[in-house]
Amino acid sequence: MSVRNRLRAAIDASEVVFAPLALDALSARIAAQAGFDAVYVSGGALGYAHAVSEALLTLDELVDTTRHVVARSDVAVIADAGVGFGDAVHMTRTIREIEATGAAAVEIEDQVAPKRVSHHRGIEHLVPPAEMAAKVEQAVRARSDDDFLVIARTGAVRNESFDDAVRRANLYRGAGADLLMLMPATDEQWAQAPQRIDGPLATICSLDLRRRDAWRSLGWSLVVDPLTPQSVVVDALRSLYGRFMKEGRTGTDREQILRTYRTLSDLAGLEPLYAIEDETTERRE
Repeated sequence: MSVRNRLRAAIDASEVVFAPLALDALSARIAAQAGFDAVYVSGGALGYAHAVSEALLTLDELVDTTRHVVARSDVAVIADAGVGFGDAVHMTRTIREIEATGAAAVEIEDQVAPKRVSHHRGIEHLVPPAEMAAKVEQAVRARSDDDFLVIARTGAVRNESFDDAVRRANLYRGAGADLLMLMPATDEQWAQAPQRIDGPLATICSLDLRRRDAWRSLGWSLVVDPLTPQSVVVDALRSLYGRFMKEGRTGTDREQILRTYRTLSDLAGLEPLYAIEDETTERRE
């Protein structure tokens, strides 16, 4: 069974899939080793990694990152395509390009195109519901594999109301979206969404928002965390570099660093490459 089949089967079986951030194949392989079945290529995180806004990313940059993650990991990769890089016509090419990477799912959202930088500050400008529904419909038509999931995200909870978010989500479901993504603001909304929205639900939040087993009883299908991994790395690097510049030493355990470093070739899956080299390269005694 392919990773797309497995993700589709998990969603259809009402299992809860957890997908942490992975902007490179090594991170995805670490997630797989820990037991995750999916990872998330976040537009916001990729923008921060390039020190630009997600709104300034190109389709080629997203596709290139997604392709590298897919090629060297055995998890379902969910790509964040933002607003689809344009209108419904642009959305069509976006879907085809991302599907061709081997990704298992794509997320699209109902903000205006081109996406605005201020969404990072919580200021989002949404398109009319019918316009987004048309983009969802074209996204579904553009895919060649029905197991390539289309996730429709709405920002209406924060920018309009929870009731509007429910209406938008149901409209996007009617347009063919496989999952509906929203971010409730209260415990009551978290509980109501599965009762009022006719389709599997996805969200973006910290993995620590609630315990793993609580998500199933709450009725959510996909939990994506692009926040924690990148923040942990940023905090670690700030501490490491800052301590060296202040004290002249990083304070890390050099032996532990070397032990971890020596595991990288295994994590990256280099053993088959070593085997090929051993077979085809003359060794010098």
